[in-house]
Parts: sequence; C-alpha cells; structure tokens
Amino acid sequence: MVANESERERWNDEQRSAVWPKRERLTSEVTPLLIETLAPENGEKILDVGSGGGRAALAAAEVVGDGGTVVGLDISHGLTRLARERAAAAGVANVRFVVGDAQTDGVDGGPFDAAMSQFGVMFFDDPVAAFANIGDQLRPGGRIAFACWQPLAANPWFFVDAVAEFVPIPEPAAAGVVPPGPFSLGDAARTTDLLERAGFGSVRCTSRRLTVLAPEDSLLDELQLRLMGVPEPDVPRAMETATAYMRRFKIDDEQSRFPLAIQIFQAVRR
Repeated sequence: MVANESERERWNDEQRSAVWPKRERLTSEVTPLLIETLAPENGEKILDVGSGGGRAALAAAEVVGDGGTVVGLDISHGLTRLARERAAAAGVANVRFVVGDAQTDGVDGGPFDAAMSQFGVMFFDDPVAAFANIGDQLRPGGRIAFACWQPLAANPWFFVDAVAEFVPIPEPAAAGVVPPGPFSLGDAARTTDLLERAGFGSVRCTSRRLTVLAPEDSLLDELQLRLMGVPEPDVPRAMETATAYMRRFKIDDEQSRFPLAIQIFQAVRR
C-alpha cells in the first residue's frame, strides 16, 4: 500500500484545489505567528511542508532574502500549481514548489536550516516516520516550527458534529492509533512524544486563540459536505443543518466571526 494513499487522493481532487483560496481566508491569519516563531534569518534555507497555495512559503522567502531559499513541498498537484502561479505573479525568485510526500520523499536543495508547516503535518499515516523524514532534510541542530489545531472541542467552527447523522461512520481505528485529520495533533503531550520519537528535542508548544472575520463559505459549502462523505441525496438537508449551526458565528450577511484555537510547536533536530 502506498503511504498516505487516501490523503494523496483527497488532496489531488481538482475541486478541492479550486476552492482552496476560500479556505485560506482563515489559515493565512496564522502565517505571521508561524513566521515569528520560526524566526528565519537572512540567507537561510527553509523547507515548507504541506505548502498548499504557497502563501506561508512566500512570506518566509521575503524574510530570508535573496541569499536564502525556500522550498515548498506538497502532495497536491493542484495546490502546487497555484503556489507556482502566485510566486511567478509576485516575481519571487528565491522560492520553488515541488510535489512530493513529506513522509517518504527527499527534497533537493538541502540540508535545510529549518522546516515549517502551516496546518500541513496532520495528515500522515505514520507521523513518527514523517517527522523523522523531515528531520533527515535538516542540518544537525536544524529546527522545526509548525501550526496545527488544538482539539476539536476548542474549535466549534468545525461543524462535523452538527452533520454527524449524514456522515458515514468511519472504520474504528486500531488501539492507540489516531487517524490522520485536521485535529490529529491536537493532544499536545502526544504530539510532543511523536516529535521526540522522531529525533527532535527541546519541544515547546504555544497555544494561541485568534478571532478571524471571514465569509461563511470559507468553511461551509456543498463541496465541503461532499468531501466529508455526505451522500449526494442528503447534501441539501445537511446543508440546511450546517447553515443553522453556523448562524452562531454570523455578524451579517457578508461576514462571520470565527474563534480559532491553534497551537504552534517548536523543536530542534537532535
């Protein structure tokens, strides 16, 4: 079986790539915090894991300057294409984007001084193997910083419980296994253990809460319901249910106020 096969298929859905700029309205709010935590320096080489549409990589490229480089690595062909288009439009020459799986693939251009990720490391079949492989791309003493979500209970904007009756029940995971997904790294103690087992030390986790103003369709639309597994005949009813739930965040017809609970991990390769 190919590593991360289901995620490879999911993130290469062309519809998902097409709506990604809407989803970024929330996640891009975290970029300044991630860059501040990573603290890239002029001339450094940075690896961006799960680089998506490239906004965080472009922000890092500006900080490391012409003497530095940033390589964005993502499993999605569509999102990598979007990132390349954005870099070309902005005239940024010290960043490049490649398609690959951070759990298994090496990256040309290393060893890197640091690795970063903005919500891109929660989807590995084997997170210890993935973080170990990321560490292998770093120089000795290289560092990592990544943003991930706090547990689902701290993020009520994620409406999965509201539509649970329409979503197929997943196969039960093996004992002790946390399936890949947005909140798979929400347990800070478990994530610290994963990093240490993967060869990182000096692990620190900083919890942050943000309030972001964005249109409701940044999170909710019919495509999102379909991608969650809602059968086509149930999509209209599921949409009604989810829309009713999301009213609690509405400011007006144009904007909603979403409370985001994130955490940023830092660690050093031993």
